[in-house]
Order: sequence, then C-alpha cells, then structure tokens
Amino acid sequence: MKLYFAPLEGVTDPVFRRLHHRFFGGADKYYTPFFSPTSDGRIPPRDMRGLDPAANVGITVVPQLLTRRSEDFLWAAKALAGLDYGEVNLNLGCPSGTVTAKGKGSGALGDREGLERLLDGIFAQAPCAVSVKTRLGRNAPEEFPALLELFNRYPICELTVHCRVGADFYRRPARPAWLGYALRESRNPVCCNGDLTTAARFWAFREAYPEAEAFMLGRGAVADPALFRRLRGGEGAGREELKSYTEALFEEYCAAFGNARAALGRMKEIWFYQICLFEDTGRLEKDLRKAAETTEYRTLVERIFAQCPLRAEGAEPVW
Repeated sequence: MKLYFAPLEGVTDPVFRRLHHRFFGGADKYYTPFFSPTSDGRIPPRDMRGLDPAANVGITVVPQLLTRRSEDFLWAAKALAGLDYGEVNLNLGCPSGTVTAKGKGSGALGDREGLERLLDGIFAQAPCAVSVKTRLGRNAPEEFPALLELFNRYPICELTVHCRVGADFYRRPARPAWLGYALRESRNPVCCNGDLTTAARFWAFREAYPEAEAFMLGRGAVADPALFRRLRGGEGAGREELKSYTEALFEEYCAAFGNARAALGRMKEIWFYQICLFEDTGRLEKDLRKAAETTEYRTLVERIFAQCPLRAEGAEPVW
C-alpha cells in the first residue's frame, strides 16, 4: 500500500513536511503545492526555497507544476531533474477560478485538443518520470471516459484521480465509483484521491475496491497528522506528541518567516483542519480563529490541549 500526502497551498510547505515526517511519518511521498513555470526559464526564489533539496532532506518529495504550455513544463522539469528529482507531477486538477480561466488545472480538461497538445509535447521530451493529477472532468463526470482514453496513450508513471469535477470545487460529494472505473480501465497505475479524510472512510473504500494500491490524502492528514501511521496499523496521535508537534510548527514558522504574526496566520490555516481532532472546542475554536496576538494564540492552544478531549477515532471533518 502506497500513501501520499497531497499538496495544500498555504499548508504543506517545507516546514510542515519536515515536521510531519519527523513526528508522525507514514507518507511515502509528499507532493508540493504547485508552481507555475513561465517562459522566462527560471524558478522564482519563493518557489525555489520549497524545492531546494536541502529543505527536504530525508523526505521523498514530488514537485507539482501548473501550466498549459509543454515548453514551460519541460524547462522546469529539466531544472528539477537537475536537482535530482526523479518525478514531476502535472496538475490538471486545480479548480480555482483564477486558474481555470487561463486554461490550466481542471480548466485544461475542457479543451481536448489543447490537452492533447500539452501531453504530446511533455511526453515527447520528458527528462524524468511524469505523473498526472486529474479530476473527472471540468463540468461533468461523464467527461472522464474520454479523458482516460487520452491519458492511456501516454506513459504516465502514476495517474492520480480526484473523484470530483472541476465545477465541484471541494464542496460537492466525491464520486468514488469513478475511481473504480479508473482502476479497471487505466493502462497506467492509478492513485485514488478525494474525501479519504478519515480511517473509516479509507477502509470502507478499500473494502469496496481492494485492487487499489495507491492513495493520496490531504485535508484529513492535516486534521489528523497521525492518519498515515494509523492506516499502517500504528497508534493515533497522543496528546503530548501532538502538542509538541504543534509547538514545533509555530516555532519553526516564526524562524522561517522572521515574523510571529505571519507564523500565526500559517498556524490558523493548520488549525482550521486540526481542530477537528478535538471534541467540545466550542468558544475556543471561535476565539482561535480571531486571535490577533501570539500571546493570545498560545493561551488558547494551551486551553485546547488542557480542556478538550481528543477524538478516539481521529478527526471528524466539518469543512
């Protein structure tokens, strides 16, 4: 069984990846939030900080690229191969309106000819293994069979299928039956993604589709950082372990950003998910969202760990 940590913009950066791996582990790969290569042929310093191998020592990391131009994908893939990355991922799944309006992410799925040109160009000269993350289509899941027929023409090292369409964003229920279709019909290895947010959901899916071998989890693994470990038969997160992990995140973000308020903003992004691991948070959750000072934040976190029980079965998603 292969377990991958999905990319979440504003969350799964090098600090998060390093500390998650140190405290909990269990993920075979961490996919980076995407960067968009442009025709200037250079990786911006902000993106390079996250892609620098020195920032990811001891962790298997897969860079993700967002583009509709094969030329831009190829120069970036060559640069990343030069940094000893053996795999690069093409993002055909992002549902953001600002992305899809440019024909990128899941927006590319609605332009069959453009998508074919993109894939032709990439696989004609790919300098390393290329994986693809896709949705079922741009507007309707019935688009997926034709998309899969197209993907089957290329030597994709792994096809991650998020079982929603672009128009769903993350709001509408996932459609796991389409993952079963992908597992049956894909000529390339398939990684399953979409609402596998708890151990119970994961095992229910595995029971329905025992042929599945690879899985990508994102929000559920931010909410419950021990989720991968639990899925491998290990223990859930202990209170002191989780407290130490949360404190380490805040301290390293303060050092990385050089700004405690910026670190506070990042921790709020993580707590948006992680709060679901606790019961009876009530007013503390609301106050944590509003916290503007680091002393207030620290006090509220102390109270959450002191007063709120951990959910025995792991996080209960409410997003």
